[in-house]
Amino acid sequence: MKYDQVLIRFGDLMLKGKNRYIFIKKTLQLIEQNIKDLNVELIKKHDRVYLKLNDVETQTIEERLLRVSGIASFSFVKIAEKNLESIIEVGVELLNSRLEDGTKFKIETKRADKRFYLTSQQVTLEVAPKIIPQIKKKFSVDVRNPDVILQIEIRDEAVYLFLGSTKGLGGFPVGVAGKALSLLSGGIDSPVATFLAMKQGVLVEGIHFESTPLTAIESAQKVIDLAKKLALYAPHHQFNVLMVPFTEIHQEILKSIPNPYIITIMRRVMFKIAELLAIENNAYAVITGESVGQVASQTLPSLQTIEAVIKLPVLRPVLTYDKQEIINLARELDLYEISIRPFADCCSIYVPKNPATKPTEKRALQYERYLNNLDSLIEKAVQETSRWTIKPDTDLELNNYGFTVKEAWEVIKHD
Repeated sequence: MKYDQVLIRFGDLMLKGKNRYIFIKKTLQLIEQNIKDLNVELIKKHDRVYLKLNDVETQTIEERLLRVSGIASFSFVKIAEKNLESIIEVGVELLNSRLEDGTKFKIETKRADKRFYLTSQQVTLEVAPKIIPQIKKKFSVDVRNPDVILQIEIRDEAVYLFLGSTKGLGGFPVGVAGKALSLLSGGIDSPVATFLAMKQGVLVEGIHFESTPLTAIESAQKVIDLAKKLALYAPHHQFNVLMVPFTEIHQEILKSIPNPYIITIMRRVMFKIAELLAIENNAYAVITGESVGQVASQTLPSLQTIEAVIKLPVLRPVLTYDKQEIINLARELDLYEISIRPFADCCSIYVPKNPATKPTEKRALQYERYLNNLDSLIEKAVQETSRWTIKPDTDLELNNYGFTVKEAWEVIKHD
């Protein structure tokens, strides 16, 4: 059936007191960015937001709204005039189009317009006996445990009727919590962590430490393709990725560091570079996809030793998630199939057989002295970092431009 409007609810934003206006304004901006190419009209009321559909398909609207953090839920509504006859007519139409055989349902009324001549309970008692006989499906009325509730909202301008709601992303609009940089490896965990941070209002840019040609250029391609998916949830559908040339540092670590500490030292150097880039890009935190105990470098002693090199807060959105929980969310976000492509990043291509599970900062500092010109290598990596702006429709295959990310960047930046 064709609906008239969509009722959008903000949820958590209502808890933010004086900041409520800022949060709602930002959410509305994100909604507008997601619907700007559609023939719909955004209607702002005092405590509600509606989308006038103008015959746009509900599936299209649903897909767009599910990309907007800050939306708690939304409902597709039919509009009735402010009289019982119209309410009954629209209620019957709605139930006959949506109700399934065997459904238990009830009718609820909310009278926001206190000038309406009947109370909420009186409206329900008046319309229910007239709606029920006209329902064509096999059903039962269950006021305590219904499968479906026909909601009737009487407001100043009209009466809105709807059945249930669709859960939104929740959280807060992207950008209100400040900016952070997320370490994107191309695996399963880091893009999910990135999404969860975005959902909580963080404006995220990705960092990828690329080691081409030590690693295949397809490993960097994975990050580009993951960024295309993440861009759907970002302001203006743009997601920036900072590509850090890590090959020289990678080679120096493999040559100089004892095997058990290779990953620990590699992660410490990555964190140092991430902090420098965060400061350079006005970001307040670093995000990782680390989960406690999932691999050797993610034991609590490892996390402590690695994190000790920076002062910025490290956000770990999937810290307590089971692997299957992360995989399930990756599938929901259409990230999983990209993440499992068989191209390893620099942290996984030369994994030692017996990595240290209880590394210490004292030992890490000792081993870092084995690295030649580490400070210079870090400075060079920061200076040569390239910024890639990725959109959902970005058409980019890195292997068309060479065997390394640097070769590809030299061509692309001049296009």
